[in-house]
Amino acid sequence: MSDPSSPQSAAPSELNAQRAQIDAIDNELILLLSKRAECARRIGAAKALKGGAVFVPHREQEVFKRLAGLNPGPLPEQAIRAIWREVMSASFALEQPLTICHFGQPGAFTHLAARLKFGESVSYAPVEGIATVFSEVERGHADYGVVPIENSTDGSITDTIDAFLATHLRIINELHLRIRHHLMASCPRERIKRVYSRHTVFGQCRGWLAANMPGVELVEIVSTTKAAERATQEPDSAAIGPEEAAKNFGLPILASDIQDNPNNITRFVVIGTPGRAAKPTGNDKTSLMFGVQDRPGALYDCLLPFHKDRINLCRIESRPSRRRPWEYLFFIDLLGHQHDPKVEDALRELVKHTSQCEVLGSYPRAEQALNE
Repeated sequence: MSDPSSPQSAAPSELNAQRAQIDAIDNELILLLSKRAECARRIGAAKALKGGAVFVPHREQEVFKRLAGLNPGPLPEQAIRAIWREVMSASFALEQPLTICHFGQPGAFTHLAARLKFGESVSYAPVEGIATVFSEVERGHADYGVVPIENSTDGSITDTIDAFLATHLRIINELHLRIRHHLMASCPRERIKRVYSRHTVFGQCRGWLAANMPGVELVEIVSTTKAAERATQEPDSAAIGPEEAAKNFGLPILASDIQDNPNNITRFVVIGTPGRAAKPTGNDKTSLMFGVQDRPGALYDCLLPFHKDRINLCRIESRPSRRRPWEYLFFIDLLGHQHDPKVEDALRELVKHTSQCEVLGSYPRAEQALNE
């Protein structure tokens, strides 16, 4: 016996009444969206006169925070964010056409991260190298770039860290993406002789591959999309990459979620010119690099100001400076904005103990993955 309270049991007149109400609400929504779009167009004209940035990270953070406080349900916050992401993306296009350069072809993880960040109404320019993303933004061929910088399983993306050694670009935003790796091939799994993917992907799937694909040749390639393309061209070959790559190349997924860490997350950063830097939001992160003076206790003296001001250092690592053998630069992420009084004090003290010091950017802190 059917439940009289279920939607299937509702009288046609009741369904028609609810649908008519939805139509009336849609009529209001389209008018309100048009009004919002006109405001965006006027803002774009004003920015064009002043040379202001179209994408303003701190303003975006403010909008999402305000909407979360206004949301009465039943739509979850993530759904509200997704809807407004596309509204904002359309507004960007009205203010000024934006081009976002990203590492990897359509279907790659960085492309997915960029789309989830900037929406469907902007233009995307894929390139095959992380250093190329930096050069395209520096030359003005793209407004912003999106590159991976850190993975929760595999650590830092060295190509991105190294690219910051030779650029004036700054980090203006960060975003997190939950990473799911899939084995894809057009042949049965038992016939696979080689697997293509990016070296970082192999690192994130090391345990699964050892247990399930022993003896299979692992071939490193520049990106997961190139790996999927190669798997379609060579018999007895497979690739590891995102579901989008499998769809784009028509490859069946033979094994899903093969990453060793179920909480595998990659952190990406949006890079842009210094004039597009974000203002403080109250929940920020700052990235910087510095070289230490060649004397005992130099690194301790550099870190002491942050300890005294109780500033949380959430990441620290070293990289060769490339100037002299065995000389290193340190990269640090800290919680706070470079214009926060305590952070300003700590940075002034830090400079006294370094051979060089450069703030790579202060930006709103990402607290959840875009695809959760």
